[in-house]
Amino acid sequence: MQQNMGTIDRSLRALVAIGAVAGSGVLGFSTAGGIVLLVVAAIMAVTAGSGFCPLYRPFGITTIRGGGQPGEHRVSHLHRAA
Repeated sequence: MQQNMGTIDRSLRALVAIGAVAGSGVLGFSTAGGIVLLVVAAIMAVTAGSGFCPLYRPFGITTIRGGGQPGEHRVSHLHRAA
């Protein structure tokens, strides 16, 4: 798996994972909402840790600044070159 996530993307996903675990604790870990948040936290933690998002691949997206393979769309900033 080639990484397709930049540092900011990975950091935001890690923060979402932490927030989802905290939210799950507030709701109760064994409640339906708590379980959903734990699943979200696990997905965010794995993608942040690996630097690879499988949903980016079919669309050719990478958030790595200035990087990526030819033909991939870079989304390192909120604007794109015309």
